[in-house]
Amino acid sequence: MKDNRKSQFRDAGRDRKTASEVPDTPQTRSPAYRLAFTDHEFMVRPELRPVRLQLELLKTEMLLDEAGIETTVVMFGGARIPAPERKHKARTETLADLSRYYEEARKFARVLTEQSLKAHGGSDAVVTGGGPGVMEAGNRGAEEAGGRSVGLNIVLPHEQAPNSYVTPELTFNFHYFAIRKMHFLMRARAICVFPGGFGTLDELFEALTLIQTGRMNRVPVLLFGEAFWRSIVNWEALAEAGTIGADDLELFRFVETADEALEEIAKWPVEPARDRLPPR
Repeated sequence: MKDNRKSQFRDAGRDRKTASEVPDTPQTRSPAYRLAFTDHEFMVRPELRPVRLQLELLKTEMLLDEAGIETTVVMFGGARIPAPERKHKARTETLADLSRYYEEARKFARVLTEQSLKAHGGSDAVVTGGGPGVMEAGNRGAEEAGGRSVGLNIVLPHEQAPNSYVTPELTFNFHYFAIRKMHFLMRARAICVFPGGFGTLDELFEALTLIQTGRMNRVPVLLFGEAFWRSIVNWEALAEAGTIGADDLELFRFVETADEALEEIAKWPVEPARDRLPPR
């Protein structure tokens, strides 16, 4: 998406600098005098929402392009799942038990990144939400392999600062959940979903809906922890009720370990482009 066109017009960055050096007068101190694109109060007005949506879409897209990130493997999962060494601090016994998936996520990201560096020079990267728990494990594994990883953070009232393992220049922050979720899936060649809460469920079902309805190419969707997911969702009941098709249960597979997930991704059948599939 990089624009190499030459412009006959003065560069906006130069004007921003020039405008900051004008004499201090009542006129230049007025908010009305500020350049629109440097006026923070103007940019957060409700009427500017369409512009902010576009900016969040463009900034991440452009920087990932410039960084050479061509494809991603998405890792969704709970922020509250602790690393094994911290499981004694977990608020429930179930969370403490789920800490084993932290290690599986860490191993999965490490091996996947090693493979990417060897085969693609690192253009295939792990992407997480950039926060704690499973997200931290994914970014941590990629760093341990000597590779880069992406973190798509979001502003929340009480949590969700970036973890220390995300590649700094690939750490992004969002205001809009919708644009953040677009960036999770735009480059995805596989989606791995670990146990989690509302956010993880939201991300999983949006991906499944896009694939089911043909709005997204079919990619491997792997659910870590069959017992957890079957206790949360009665998948067969949906099919028996007819609210989904029996073939929709084939859109995802259960795995328990990093090795199983890597094997499933490797053998996942190549799907034709969506516009070549017969109508459902």
